[in-house]
Amino acid sequence: AMATRPVGQITRGTTGTNRLRRVDRWIARHPALRRAADPLVVDLGFGASAVTALELEARLRRTRPDVEVLGLEIDPARVARARAQLAVVRAGGSGFASDARVSFAVGGFEVPVGGGRAPAVIRAFNVLRQYDESEVPDAWARMAARLAQGGILVEGTCDELGRVSTWIEAGPDAVPRTLSISLR
Repeated sequence: AMATRPVGQITRGTTGTNRLRRVDRWIARHPALRRAADPLVVDLGFGASAVTALELEARLRRTRPDVEVLGLEIDPARVARARAQLAVVRAGGSGFASDARVSFAVGGFEVPVGGGRAPAVIRAFNVLRQYDESEVPDAWARMAARLAQGGILVEGTCDELGRVSTWIEAGPDAVPRTLSISLR
C-alpha cells in the first residue's frame, strides 16, 4: 500500500493501437534491456487503455522472453479498465499472448514497483508534454532515481498515429544522453 498519493497529474490519456511502435522497437534493441539482470520495464502513464503496455511486452519479448511490463497510471479508473482488459487477454480473447508478463498498478513519477526491484527501462510517453516545462526536471529526476544500475529513462512524445515521434534517453542521473527523432 502506498503511503502517499501518486506524484503527477491525470493527463488526457489518449491511447492508440500501434502508436508507440517506433520507440518500442528502439527499446527492444537497447543494451539496457538486452543486458538487464531483471528485465522489468515500466510503461508510465499508459493512458486510457492497456494496449500500449501489451504491445510493449509483445515487442520486447522477442528480444527478452523474460521481460516483464508494469503499466503505471495515476488514475485508478484507468488501472481498473486495464486490469479488465488484461483479464480478456488472459482468457485468450485478444491477439496478445495469454501469458503476457504484464501487470497494472496505480502510480506516478515516484514509480512504485515493489519488492525492492528497480526497472531496467522506464518509458514515459506523451505524459510530460502536458506539463509545464518547469516541472520536467523534477519528474525526470524522480523517475531516473528509480532505475536499476545501467537502466534508462525513455521520455518522449508522438503524434496521434505515431508517425512523428521523438524521445530522449537518460540514465540514473536524469541527464539526457541521446535524442531520437523518427519521421514518416
